[in-house]
Amino acid sequence: MRLALLGCGTVGQEVVRLLHEQSADLAARIGAPLEIAGIAVRRIGRDRGDLPVDPTLFTTDPLGLIKRDDVDVVIEVVGGIEPARTWLVEALRAGKSVVTANKALLAEDGAALHDAAAEGGGDLYYEASVAGAIPLLRPLRESLHGDRITRVTGIVNGTTNFILSAMDATGAGFAEALEEATELGYAEADPTADVEGFDAAAKAAILASLAFHTRVAAADVHREGITEVTAADVASARAMGCTIKLLCIAARGADAAGRETVGVRVHPAMIPLTHPLASVGDAFNAVFVEADAAGQLMFYGRGAGGAPTASAVLGDVVAVSRNRLAGVRAASESAYADLAVRPMGEALTRYHISLDVADRPGVLEAVAGVFARHDVSIATVRQGPAGGGPAGRGDDADLVIVTHVAPDAALAATVRELRGLDIVRSVASVLRVEGGA
Repeated sequence: MRLALLGCGTVGQEVVRLLHEQSADLAARIGAPLEIAGIAVRRIGRDRGDLPVDPTLFTTDPLGLIKRDDVDVVIEVVGGIEPARTWLVEALRAGKSVVTANKALLAEDGAALHDAAAEGGGDLYYEASVAGAIPLLRPLRESLHGDRITRVTGIVNGTTNFILSAMDATGAGFAEALEEATELGYAEADPTADVEGFDAAAKAAILASLAFHTRVAAADVHREGITEVTAADVASARAMGCTIKLLCIAARGADAAGRETVGVRVHPAMIPLTHPLASVGDAFNAVFVEADAAGQLMFYGRGAGGAPTASAVLGDVVAVSRNRLAGVRAASESAYADLAVRPMGEALTRYHISLDVADRPGVLEAVAGVFARHDVSIATVRQGPAGGGPAGRGDDADLVIVTHVAPDAALAATVRELRGLDIVRSVASVLRVEGGA
């Protein structure tokens, strides 16, 4: 089987190394040897260390490489939307099988890739696009195909999980934890895609598409990042027996008209320490799947890095190569359900709201009245001196309210009205609470 590799950065180099080190085993598993036909790169002369590959295989013409008749499988580890989309559509329409780790492209325009695969008759595999080496996507689209998945909740971004874990363990603020993550190589020089939730939102779209047999794009995902999470939020969560995680949540449910829909969201949330995801620390990923017959399932492991991602890529290469040798094609995209995406305002959540209020009689009654007007039930209230200590800020007090489950729109409207009250100096923090009663 002849392979075209598009990209030879951190992941691409690990793919080459694994192909070289495990060549005999891979050939035995597939029934034929794997050979690299060419490697498309931006700069041929770049230092790639002692990479075990013939230098003449490098090319700066990816389309020319893809169009070669002797190429069976195209592996794409470049990332981004264009020109990757053009390359992969060309390969798939030509009947070649494609293995990609490109979560951004799959989330923005996976439909184009799936349509091209159907047209050309090749396979499209992308296990490495979500949660690195964790076997997750294939169980969703194959092992659980006989079941009805109702909810997928996951920690799918290692950078943000490292930051939040560090804040919880040390009491550090967001900026300090981000600096540590950058120094250790967990965060990019520009961490926007991670800390603002774009990376997790792309992965959430892919997970929802597979779990619910519906085409879901990144634009359909409600997205919030972790930049507003403070050390005080983390301490408050701990006082409640919770921790804060950036969660991707995809769930079936009825919309306001009673129709079955899909809701997909990414945001920081407090979860009880008893929840299986609460113990997932450092830069690890974990995804919690709930299905009618299988019940609750947990997938856990390293979600990023060159070697783990390359492991997932090679697993897909083995699968598509076996299919080509057998003259068969894997099951095509399953999007028959075609469910509508439910608006975020209809999501049922709980809220943790921290207010800085005037310390005088009648304040709690006035605040409770706002919640009542929006039909949001209060579960607990904790009041204390401003700043959390006896010295405080004189005439101010801290008020922490946790609600019962209510529509997100009602909770958001409550917060908007609270911000307009004279007695509310500021709404210091607003966080959703997931995974509890």
